[in-house]
Amino acid sequence: MTALVLFSLLLFCILIEVPVAIALGLSSTIIILFFSGDSLASVSLKFFEATSEHYTLLAIPFFILSSSFLSTGGVAQRLINFATDSVGHVRGGLAMASVLACMMFAAVSGSSPATVAAIGSIVIVGMVKNGYPMSFATGAVSTAGTLGILIPPSIVMLVYATATEVSAARMFMAGVIPGIMMGLLLMIAIYIVARRKNLPALPFPGFKQLSISASKAAGGMLLLFIVLGSIYGGVASPTEAAAVAAVYGFLVAVWGYRDIGPLKTTPWRMAEESLGAAAVRNIALFPVAIVKSVWHPDIAKVTKDASKVSVMLLFVIANAMLFAHVLTTERIPHELTQVIVEWGLPAWGFLIVVNILLLMAGNFMEPSAILLIMAPILFPIAMELGIDPIHLGIIMVVNMELGMLTPPVGLNLFVASGITGKPLGWVIRACGPWLLLMLCFLLLITYVPSISLFLPELLDSLSGR
Repeated sequence: MTALVLFSLLLFCILIEVPVAIALGLSSTIIILFFSGDSLASVSLKFFEATSEHYTLLAIPFFILSSSFLSTGGVAQRLINFATDSVGHVRGGLAMASVLACMMFAAVSGSSPATVAAIGSIVIVGMVKNGYPMSFATGAVSTAGTLGILIPPSIVMLVYATATEVSAARMFMAGVIPGIMMGLLLMIAIYIVARRKNLPALPFPGFKQLSISASKAAGGMLLLFIVLGSIYGGVASPTEAAAVAAVYGFLVAVWGYRDIGPLKTTPWRMAEESLGAAAVRNIALFPVAIVKSVWHPDIAKVTKDASKVSVMLLFVIANAMLFAHVLTTERIPHELTQVIVEWGLPAWGFLIVVNILLLMAGNFMEPSAILLIMAPILFPIAMELGIDPIHLGIIMVVNMELGMLTPPVGLNLFVASGITGKPLGWVIRACGPWLLLMLCFLLLITYVPSISLFLPELLDSLSGR
């Protein structure tokens, strides 16, 4: 009875367009007040725990800040140039380059819509100018952009790790092979279509130009190796690695590429603006000018935008943890586990149910909210059926990728619509064929767990864990 009331309240709030965070907190509070023997003090207690006691959650604002610095700078253009120089000479190479650029940008952003916005705003126009159909270009980039939450470091993976208390490091490693596989599948599909439609290929720029573009893109790509290397090298925890990533993103965008911040202008111009033209002549005051110019409007804007996203996401997480607390105190996951076990549903059958539920939820909700609601329910059942929690996490993340491309709440669809100026229905049709490919990939990930588990288990064995 309590479970029915809880989920009915949540569904009602979502249908009347109450924000997901408030819907989770409101339905949970009503259950505590009128249907549960739990104390109302648990509401404030869970909010406190969500913001102060879950150390892994601190990684989220750091990764968001790192992503903001790198997304605002010219990292995307450098990655696109390198990808185009690498595979642009192949038939359909410009579309394949857009997928490769999305894969690389995913490794520095951790966000699917950000990947589509950063890469799509540049490559879609270029593909159309080179003779690619706009629907083909839009569908390819929108689909490749979903890799933003599969290739680590992924914010969605951190949310799953928090909800289920599994290792964030192992989740990151588990996403590497599936992310690469999905990118390769998209490239193979593009090549097949390009051969049939005789899509153009660019001339090979030469190895010298390729090495130049690779060196320019290396600053952004190095972030992935810093994060994963420090975590699995035993140097840092995921949260500490996220803090390093934030500092690195600042240094690369501001002092390395110099796309934002004070170094966009010459040092003399900075000194003149900060202290006045007369002070420029005094070389002793030049360091003071540099220091005074560090807090630049560009940096302030990036920090402000990252703070807004972080607060929004952490507010959702805090309310979702209260919702999970109500589920636990009312023993709802335990009762559902018993029902599933009594039905005699095998593991493969349960995974079909999981995929159907998540695909349906992806039509109406944002990925982080879905994971925070569904993970506490599905996790105990998966454990009872012997399903590895890391494998379950990758299955859920791939389902969230599909949700990014399904209406009415598919975020990538809206981003692509804004980039192309086409109506939402047109973008949905453009992404239709790619959705079929992703469904096949979902089945592969679901029933071949070694794809997700090979790398974490290999690294665990090498480190003696």
